[in-house]
Amino acid sequence: QVQLVESGGDSVQAGGSLRLSCAASGFTFSSYCMGWFRQVPGKEREAVATIAINGGTNYVDSVKGRFTISRDNSGNTLYLQMNSLKPEDTAMYYCAAARIPWMCRAPIQALGVDFGYWGQGTQVTVSS
Repeated sequence: QVQLVESGGDSVQAGGSLRLSCAASGFTFSSYCMGWFRQVPGKEREAVATIAINGGTNYVDSVKGRFTISRDNSGNTLYLQMNSLKPEDTAMYYCAAARIPWMCRAPIQALGVDFGYWGQGTQVTVSS
């Protein structure tokens, strides 16, 4: 079955950087639209970035120019490079595999918990 395991979350100062990783198994990783989401307690899960099968990317406005999503199909791994971190980036970050390929073409603001398959999450905390 689909398994997604995130790592790389940590506590950092504002302005710092982190790289999140997601190890994927149980499915043909290269054939799936993938995404990173985040959630804070009491709020809905928010899509941060997606990457399509052809490598096309999409980002929520609040992270454009600071975050970069990438994928290593040979290693079945998804990444999120996060630079210039802000306190408002504090959240649990989740890796996800889309149930339907066209989800990577949908407006990123429309993506939510029905995206597909989920990992357990990794915590990112940014202090000012």
